[in-house]
Amino acid sequence: MKPEEILQLRERYLGRALSISYREPLKIVRGEGQYLFDEEGRAYLDCVNNVCHIGHCHPRVVDAAAGQMATLNTNTRYLHDHLVEYALRLAETMPGDLEVCFFVCSGSEANELALRLARSATGRRDVIVVEGAYHGNTTGLIEISPYKFEGPGGEGRPAHVRVAPMPDGYRGTYRYGDPESATRYAAAVADEIAGARADGREIAAFFCESMLGCAGQIVLPDGYLHEAYEHVRKAGGVCVADEVQVGFGRVGSHFWAFETQGVVPDIVTLGKPIGNGHPIGAVVTTRRVAEAAHTGMEYFNTFGGNPVSCAVALAVLDVIEEGGLQARAAEVGAHLKSSLVSLAKRHPMIGDVRGLGLFLGIELVREAESLTPATREAAEAVELMKDRGVLLSTDGPLKNVIKIKPPLVFTWENADELVAGLDEVLGEIEQKAEM
Repeated sequence: MKPEEILQLRERYLGRALSISYREPLKIVRGEGQYLFDEEGRAYLDCVNNVCHIGHCHPRVVDAAAGQMATLNTNTRYLHDHLVEYALRLAETMPGDLEVCFFVCSGSEANELALRLARSATGRRDVIVVEGAYHGNTTGLIEISPYKFEGPGGEGRPAHVRVAPMPDGYRGTYRYGDPESATRYAAAVADEIAGARADGREIAAFFCESMLGCAGQIVLPDGYLHEAYEHVRKAGGVCVADEVQVGFGRVGSHFWAFETQGVVPDIVTLGKPIGNGHPIGAVVTTRRVAEAAHTGMEYFNTFGGNPVSCAVALAVLDVIEEGGLQARAAEVGAHLKSSLVSLAKRHPMIGDVRGLGLFLGIELVREAESLTPATREAAEAVELMKDRGVLLSTDGPLKNVIKIKPPLVFTWENADELVAGLDEVLGEIEQKAEM
């Protein structure tokens, strides 16, 4: 079908809430490595896909899925090697006593289960989250996602949810260079605990992404999670690290982004990269939390932890390890970030460059002092880059952050291509603004 035909059928048979990227949508028919290909065979450098973590259609993943699918796929009520093999491998990547695994089909399911575990373990309901947070698409998770409940169609903050300020060093209350920013932002978490108690409520959990994605690719101030976790644990709550976007070596320096904060959460949630595009997610927790949450109600997921999903996930771990992809994320990410910082010196519209490894954000502003968001310009830059064969998108509360989170097979040359394209595109936009 032609793209126009597909659009017509989407409009008729699919819900309008399902969005499409780009003014002129792409019909993508094939993927390989860090590239996507349209129906005419044109290649696009994918700089925004943190799902196909080790590259689109990786042959090891394809072979693992096809081989296991041709042999057996069933549920976890039967014994199978892959389930326990993967649980063991996954637990070995975790620090501390994080070793009890639950398998699901998506990051949303993982966070929903984490919410259930936290509430069961503590006997409480209330949750603290961070401004701009997005934790999933279920009704329960929309209720703890300010990105959704404060956005279009949202119903506002529910009574059982407390929202702490976003620890944004660029435009937040406490900014880069403030040596007390972590302590001050963490103190706001303590304030939310006190506020809940003043209302006669107690906190079950603190949910926080290890780096903030939809909030605009925010890197937390050093020590923020350490101090926030102390406040939460002192109040009897559990700490949940959402690694759905940033896990599996993407930050380069560590396998899990929460490790950059020097903490061990009580619950970790995983999704997106875990299956390289195959639908699988996971929750990893401590035996203490798992046992405390064991109320007698069975947890069963028809597809979670099935042999095909586990075979795929094992292949992903193998490729990350054997291909040195965490080290590549560190090396290429450092080069890319350094190049973007240099680019900012030529383009005043780049207000901030931030991130770790291959999880980066470029915040565009119209004026440096006022930090007026360049929302329209960011959207235009994404469109112009697409025309040049490079795929990006925007995020953040003000929709002025260009996010960069490519497959980990991204190369030094790919990074240079991205920066060169942005240099041209931002130059064009700035030139138009002067006319």
